[in-house]
Amino acid sequence: MGDNEFVVVANRLPVDKVGDHYEVSPGGLVAALAPVLRAREGCWVGWPGNIGETLEPFEFGGISLLPVTLDQDDFAGFYEGFSNSALWPLYHDLIAQPEYNQDWWDRYVEVNRKFAEATAKAAAEDATVWVQDYQLQLVPGMLKALRPDVTIGFFLHIPFPAPALFQQLPWREEILEGLKGCDLIGFQRHTDEDNFRLLTDDIRTGTFPISIDSGEIATATNEQVETLRNAVGNPKHLLLGVDRLDYTKGILQRLLAIESLLEEGKLDDIAFVQIATPSRERIEHYRTTRKEVEEAIGRINGRFGEVGRPVVHYVHRSVPKEQLGTFYAAADIMLVTPFKDGMNLVAKEYVAAHPDADGALVLSEFAGAAVELNRAYLCNPFDLESIKEAILAATDPDPARMRHMHDWVMEHDVAAWAKSFLEEL
Repeated sequence: MGDNEFVVVANRLPVDKVGDHYEVSPGGLVAALAPVLRAREGCWVGWPGNIGETLEPFEFGGISLLPVTLDQDDFAGFYEGFSNSALWPLYHDLIAQPEYNQDWWDRYVEVNRKFAEATAKAAAEDATVWVQDYQLQLVPGMLKALRPDVTIGFFLHIPFPAPALFQQLPWREEILEGLKGCDLIGFQRHTDEDNFRLLTDDIRTGTFPISIDSGEIATATNEQVETLRNAVGNPKHLLLGVDRLDYTKGILQRLLAIESLLEEGKLDDIAFVQIATPSRERIEHYRTTRKEVEEAIGRINGRFGEVGRPVVHYVHRSVPKEQLGTFYAAADIMLVTPFKDGMNLVAKEYVAAHPDADGALVLSEFAGAAVELNRAYLCNPFDLESIKEAILAATDPDPARMRHMHDWVMEHDVAAWAKSFLEEL
């Protein structure tokens, strides 16, 4: 038994090892939870990110970190296999075909047990434990068996599918049994909670839409904005996309919409910056997505670009948070067009970066963020014409839309999200 009164359990630790030192990891989960955990002086249990690396507990940025070791078989079966080739496509409405593999499932069980055992050792008597996301759905049940004294919350950051889809999963009963160890399960949207409650009503649930640490959004100077816009040809309209390079994000669809608008002569004097962070590139669906996106970018630039002035500026790497703030501030139109998304914090970050109510957000109606940011220019990412109409509407935006969304995001920040869940727990 440990001495940590509050424990967060997630697939990854909130740090990455860069050379001989650690840096805060990018990503929405880290951005959301790190401030909460730091304020509560808690412990974070997770994988450090390097296969086979065994580390002793350590502190970083005021947070106690407890590393869990994963070997190559763990990574291949638990993470790339079951989590991201079975659960991820299933929970995103079969946008790609899930693969169901017994060996992957066995590894998923083993790794979940590693996390549960590590958490049981770290938690103090009667501690509160907050388990995060789809990779660790068995941990609550395992942990409750080991430590019936602890209070266990679970938050699902991605969508939860309709029962008819979930029932495809050969190990659906085992997943539900694992989640029955929770004292409270949180979902992003009421529709996700409703889908889950159609399967079981034995677990207390609630809807708690996640948000951002709005005070941490990097501000950009007028000079930085001007420099960036000049670098891309100082267009009339600067469009921006910021995503992991994932088949659920609808990157290709927004590219096709832009291409069609250029072809029809309805858009001119534009530049589109697409930041696409590499993601799960050993998985076939992700490699295919990258190929299709990059082919579309090449075709658009070949058809509509000029020497020294491409239409699409493509960045296939992570961008530091400080630099990302400049991109947000400089962009006239933000394109967030996932086929399905639990929330999409990028949409909220863009809104937070526009305190003067300039700019416009084009947002998929299937992103969780669309529930709160309903003043965005909403579109159906499965309908090319719908995306085109939203982009065109966003070229002449109504400032009242952005003002309303900015006020909402600033008020309903990550601290409010965490407080609402933990008070309910």
